[in-house]
Amino acid sequence: MTEPSSRERILPAQAGVADARPELGGGFATPSFVAPVGGPGAGLPRIPAPMRLREQTFEWGSRTFVVGILNVTPDSFSGDGLLAGVSGVEALRDRAVELASRMADEGADALDIGGESSRPGHAEVDPLEERGRVVPVIQAVRAALPHLPISVDTVKPSVAEAALDAGADLLNDVWGVAEDDSMARLAAERDVPLIIMHNRAHARYRNLLAEVIADLERALERAVRAGVGWENLIIDPGFGFGKAPVHNLALLRGLGELRLLGRPIMLGTSRKSTLGRVLDLPPDQRLEATLATTALGIAAGVDLVRVHAVQANLRAARMSDAVVRGTPSDWLPEGDRF
Repeated sequence: MTEPSSRERILPAQAGVADARPELGGGFATPSFVAPVGGPGAGLPRIPAPMRLREQTFEWGSRTFVVGILNVTPDSFSGDGLLAGVSGVEALRDRAVELASRMADEGADALDIGGESSRPGHAEVDPLEERGRVVPVIQAVRAALPHLPISVDTVKPSVAEAALDAGADLLNDVWGVAEDDSMARLAAERDVPLIIMHNRAHARYRNLLAEVIADLERALERAVRAGVGWENLIIDPGFGFGKAPVHNLALLRGLGELRLLGRPIMLGTSRKSTLGRVLDLPPDQRLEATLATTALGIAAGVDLVRVHAVQANLRAARMSDAVVRGTPSDWLPEGDRF
């Protein structure tokens, strides 16, 4: 007999095995693994637990939630930047409150406020300037709409911290898959939800959907290690971020696969360039395309849609929910109820 080679492998020891009990016969006659009872260790998809923000309960799976966009920028790709044509902080606050109030009246479940354009090729904004943009707006909107949840759209922890102090409730990180976990550590420290969005500096992929899922999975694990509660995490596939139009369309086709990650999904397609490329239309004429992607996203299982036109997307969402999730009887006229 020869000595074992140093190249022999050392494999993990098995654990959680139920021994065979042949005396019982049937299914007990052979050994098997025992699945953990409940918790993330079981590894099985389940509906995420509800999330409470202000006076709003986000009961995932019950319906689609609509998030209205407020861009506090002069250079938004969609032309809706609140800084365009506005002079002075008071005028900015008034304009922001007017738009936020309209979105709330139209049925927005939350607002997403950002002070730096994230379009491809955008110019980076100094943190001090970005704070000067978003903090007054968040303060004004919070005072006017005390019960409406607000997320801050930023990649800078210093801006995110100032926004939370001003009244924001959750963090929306468009570079949530970056290795740096400082945003996740801030979310853990302040015990607030974190939206982790997929992004890449280059639109290069070997296997698009598998890589998006893998990147998001690693980001979720980093956030949990940083102390963020599992129930405080939301994912966003990053439509239009680090992806060419052909990637974005493929991402929409396979969007349902992201349910494997077990977290609520937010989709942001509103007025994006891919919609314009398909229809050859400028941003202000992409409403119908946005509504189509809202409906397709809901069919794939998304939980939130981040949009500019709240009322139209809310109507599209309610119709899609009625088909995909089943119509609650109290939505219908009395004679048509189940």
